[in-house]
Amino acid sequence: MSQPVPPPGNPFADGAVQPEPFGAPPAPVRDNIGLGLVAALVAALVAAGVYGGIAGAIEREIGWAAIGVGFLVGFAAGKVGGPSPVLPVAGAVLSLGAVYLGQLIGIAMIVAKELNVSATDVFFNNFGLLGDAWSESKDLMTFVFLAFAAFAAFAGAKKAAE
Repeated sequence: MSQPVPPPGNPFADGAVQPEPFGAPPAPVRDNIGLGLVAALVAALVAAGVYGGIAGAIEREIGWAAIGVGFLVGFAAGKVGGPSPVLPVAGAVLSLGAVYLGQLIGIAMIVAKELNVSATDVFFNNFGLLGDAWSESKDLMTFVFLAFAAFAAFAGAKKAAE
């Protein structure tokens, strides 16, 4: 059997896709600093909650997890906001806050278990005492992991923006 001969005229009239004349169209430019900052803030809050929840559940600080928190915050900033030089710095700062907040959440959970009260009550009603407890428990490694978190956020934002 022979192949049907296409009718003369437009070869794409039957629904065939016309190829792009110069290859695939370029990817849309992600250059929205505001949206990148919002994404980094949301990622920081979520990561702080998860980090603090895990630390409170196992009743230990997980320093290496701070690197993951930092990378997540920076990656969100760079992926959503694009290649702006502001986003890696903002991601680093937000990652420091996320790790600190996560550590406070973990302390609140541990204290709540010991006192048999709600962790949210401990967190919101005694926030100053949690800060004092954090200050008393900090050591050199606390600052090392905070620095690693900030570095991971900076690197994550740069990598995601590529």
